[in-house]
Amino acid sequence: MKLIAGLGNPGRTYRETRHNVGFVVADELARRHALTFESGPGEALVARARRLGAGALIVKPLTFMNLSGRAVAEVQRYFRIERSDVLVILDETNLPLGRVRARARGSAGGHNGLQSVVESLGTTEVARLRIGVGRGDLRRDLASHVLARFDPEEQPEIERAVQLAADAAELFVTEGIERVMNRFNADGRERPESVEPDPE
Repeated sequence: MKLIAGLGNPGRTYRETRHNVGFVVADELARRHALTFESGPGEALVARARRLGAGALIVKPLTFMNLSGRAVAEVQRYFRIERSDVLVILDETNLPLGRVRARARGSAGGHNGLQSVVESLGTTEVARLRIGVGRGDLRRDLASHVLARFDPEEQPEIERAVQLAADAAELFVTEGIERVMNRFNADGRERPESVEPDPE
């Protein structure tokens, strides 16, 4: 069984903000597979995709972004899921809007939610799928940027990215992170599988 954790902040205030794009992907996966989120172990909402590969849990932490790892780790331990079978989906200001990039491991790159997951799971060997939300005006505070909603002209690009990210998450469940890197990392768009994966 795989665990797909979309990161974000709970509550209406944060709905559809850049920081919540991980939640949006989780919701899209639930929509595709006709799943319903329920209260899970710890502070998380969990939807079970029993017919996707060998099965997957779609998780939305309710701990707020900076403590995401606490909820992810509780679900991971409760269901006895291998840490190598966890995929974290998150926003990334250092990627252009709509770009999708997967990695099998690495640092948190300054993202507090991913840092919390890495610390709670006790390893940097955590697969992650980053979705570019752009940096915006460099004179603007970064926190204000990620907690803002997308501009109307940005919506088509971010909606396309959400679909790509959901495709990538499904591929992670059925075929693993290396295949995801191979197909989605060139320019943030799906590409033929014959191309070699990006180096770490």
